[in-house]
Amino acid sequence: MTAPRSTLGLPRRSIAAALVALPTFWLGARAQSQVPRRATPSQTEGPFYPVTLPGDTDNDLLRNGTLNYAAGEPTWVDGTVADLDGRPLSGAIVEIWQCDQGGHYHHPGDGDRADKAFQGFGRVAADAQGRYRFRTIRPVPYTGRTPHIHVKVKLGPRELLTTQLYVAGAPGNARDFLWRNLSDQDRAAVTVPFERAPDGWKASFPIVVAA
Repeated sequence: MTAPRSTLGLPRRSIAAALVALPTFWLGARAQSQVPRRATPSQTEGPFYPVTLPGDTDNDLLRNGTLNYAAGEPTWVDGTVADLDGRPLSGAIVEIWQCDQGGHYHHPGDGDRADKAFQGFGRVAADAQGRYRFRTIRPVPYTGRTPHIHVKVKLGPRELLTTQLYVAGAPGNARDFLWRNLSDQDRAAVTVPFERAPDGWKASFPIVVAA
């Protein structure tokens, strides 16, 4: 007597074996998709985080109150904030600050030389997909430093990350003591291309934090 066959022509015992193996297959695929990500490396805050936050702290650094900043090269900087498992951190606060086109910060340590039309600091809350976006200028070098933008991430009362974003291919990178002291992997994580856009430049900076 021959073994009963399914209506698809396959032995029932083969179908049963495949169904037993299926959970193992899916668990393996799921485990592969949840490999922890590498955290964005931290860097020094530097001396120029605002002592007093400006009255205007939105994500457009080219407009400070009623003043419009016309110097420098307009740039969009955007990205996502996620945890080590790739989950977006909705509501995380992303802050950036940087010098103006003349290389000056809004900070007592840099005197009163910064252009008042340049906001110099901005913050934005990541959306439901963890996305953030800023309008600013392409960073410029100043004495001793390659072009960079300071970045800080907070979630509720916790400060999750302070780091710096660098321009891929900037001639001063290799001479910059902070960039030079990073490992190759860490440099790759904080150094991104700035690409031409119809209204200036654009750069994307994905941020991964231990939350």
